[in-house]
Formats: sequence, C-alpha cells, structure tokens
Amino acid sequence: MRKQRIYLETTLFNYYFDTDRDAHADTVTLFKEIAAGKFEAFTSDAVIDELTKAPADKSTAMLALMDEYSITILPVTDEARRLTGIYLSGGIIPQKYETDGIHIAVATVNKLDVIVSMNFRHIVKWKTIQMTRTVNINNGYRPIEIFSPMEVIESEKTQYN
Repeated sequence: MRKQRIYLETTLFNYYFDTDRDAHADTVTLFKEIAAGKFEAFTSDAVIDELTKAPADKSTAMLALMDEYSITILPVTDEARRLTGIYLSGGIIPQKYETDGIHIAVATVNKLDVIVSMNFRHIVKWKTIQMTRTVNINNGYRPIEIFSPMEVIESEKTQYN
C-alpha cells in the first residue's frame, strides 16, 4: 500500500510546541507517525514564510522540524497561485486569508492526498472542503482531502484515550 502523501499546514508546527492546546498530543503523534514512515510529509514555502514571522526562538524550533522529520518543502508555483485566485474569487477563502488558499492549492497541484490542519476558520471547514472539491474537479484536478491530525493519525494512544 502506498504511503499517504500529506501536506502539513502552518498550524501544525505551532501545535507541536504549544502544550496547552487541545490537539498538541495528537499533533506530536502525527509527527511521530511521519518519523515512523507511515506518511510522506510535505509543506510549502508559504508555511516557511509564515513560520519565519514568529518570534525568533519559536521560529527556529518550528523550522527545525522540517529537517528532523524529513518534510519536503514545495514551491508556490504560478499554477498554485492561479488556483488560489479561483478559490478567492469564488468566495471559498476570504481575500484577507489568501495564504490559506495557497496551502490548499499547493497540495492540490502537487497531487497530495490530504491537507492536515488545525485551521478550522478557513481550511478544515465543510464549506471549504466541498467548494474546493468542486473547483478542483472543474479545473482538471482531483479533490483534496482536508482533515485535522486527530482524524489522520493511526495511533489510538492520544490525549483522548
């Protein structure tokens, strides 16, 4: 069976270090499962840009996860920007949160299987999932799945069990 190719959105790098967040344990479990070879992990230059805006010590720690977990960094291509524009013009993602659309578009154009995020305002949201599915199909792409880490991890040993 082929490994699932997952896109790690910016929020996961924050949750990894934020021990007070509800999904911290599940996020760490996801990273452990990546290290164990259960998933092939990707992120993008857009995530790198967002992480570098954090305070220096936190930014350094979050960026170090890329090497520690062998996360492939994908570029934000013109094709991804074009698809992002469609998401924005269709009202799927608010203009102000263009980067959220970029995350979805980068994962889509690179034919990844799943976006993993804790962004419930604009990404892990029924409307976003349904509308990006339609836009992707109408533009010759396959739909992308969007889930939280709790829905992706295989381990049953999480903070909830």
